[in-house]
Amino acid sequence: MIYILLNIRAIALATAGGLIVGALYKLVGGASTGASGFSVPLIVTAVLAEFWLASILAGALILAPPRAGPWVMAIGSAVVIWIGFVLPALLVTALSRGLSFGAGLADAGHWLAAMVVQAVVLHLVGLVRPPD
Repeated sequence: MIYILLNIRAIALATAGGLIVGALYKLVGGASTGASGFSVPLIVTAVLAEFWLASILAGALILAPPRAGPWVMAIGSAVVIWIGFVLPALLVTALSRGLSFGAGLADAGHWLAAMVVQAVVLHLVGLVRPPD
């Protein structure tokens, strides 16, 4: 996990990018729950979740094999993680809570946008590989 400390600036900026996407999504009424506003627990949880997501994405980008171009790897890594983990988890959660499939897709779409923004920020800022 040393890579997190080595890349704290890039991860923090990616976290901010993800938070902006989430705030915009919430402001346009995209949240699938009836909750409104920005409570302290929501903000703290969102910051921690976006930071952890950016950290995991940074690790994936550091470990990604450079077989394709750097932008393909950056965006592709975000999309693969989203398809493999985020999309199924959100769809199952939405349906188990009695929400529509469309609401689950909308929430999942928000996270795809956040992850792509984070990948772009991480790629633009640059990442440092941990020492071998």
